[in-house]
Amino acid sequence: MQVALEEIAFSRRAFTLACSGLFEEGIHLVTGRVGSGKTTLALLLAGLLQPDSGSVRREGVGAMTLSFQNPEYHVTEATVRAEIASYGADPDAVAGRCGLADRVDDDPFHLSRGELKRLHLACLFARAWDLLVLDEPFSSLDCVQKRHLCRWLEEGDAGITVIFTHERQVLPRADFLWEVADGRASCLGPVPGAIGRWRYAPPYLKRALEEGRRPANIRFEDVREAR
Repeated sequence: MQVALEEIAFSRRAFTLACSGLFEEGIHLVTGRVGSGKTTLALLLAGLLQPDSGSVRREGVGAMTLSFQNPEYHVTEATVRAEIASYGADPDAVAGRCGLADRVDDDPFHLSRGELKRLHLACLFARAWDLLVLDEPFSSLDCVQKRHLCRWLEEGDAGITVIFTHERQVLPRADFLWEVADGRASCLGPVPGAIGRWRYAPPYLKRALEEGRRPANIRFEDVREAR
């Protein structure tokens, strides 16, 4: 199972994005500055945009989805219960998992932004995906909920998970690191080898590297345990 980006190029007015790389099974973390092209790359991966040149080749990928940053974009039903059921999931189990057991009969748009984000993510992780593309999944979540999301990611059934994020404090264990900069998306390589090349590494990770420590992964817990 893999997604191969073969010399793709995409442009709109002054904006350009190019990429050649392979998304294999595992968790891929993609970082870059605001406006660098992360969301464009997410749309290309999910097939919602087509490149101007080059190709996106998906092998062994059946079930796939893209989660947008704004959870309200995904709402299709009038109640929390019906929204969960639309994913083919058990409403009571999923509502309990995201702390909304007493809100199953509410309109999803009566939830706070954070509650709606939790609901949407819990629905996604209630089923298996071959390709799961997440655009800013940590937005609107507090620190506790971010940690819950990290656990869901690490324990999830997705074959290929691609996370586009600006998050700098709470991160999941990752298998591959990518950066989007200067009009190009590039794979830095597998973790932990790629950590030293990661320009957008969070401060706690950069500090550990400066001190000569070599974390096994990118989480704060990995840095704390590194020697």
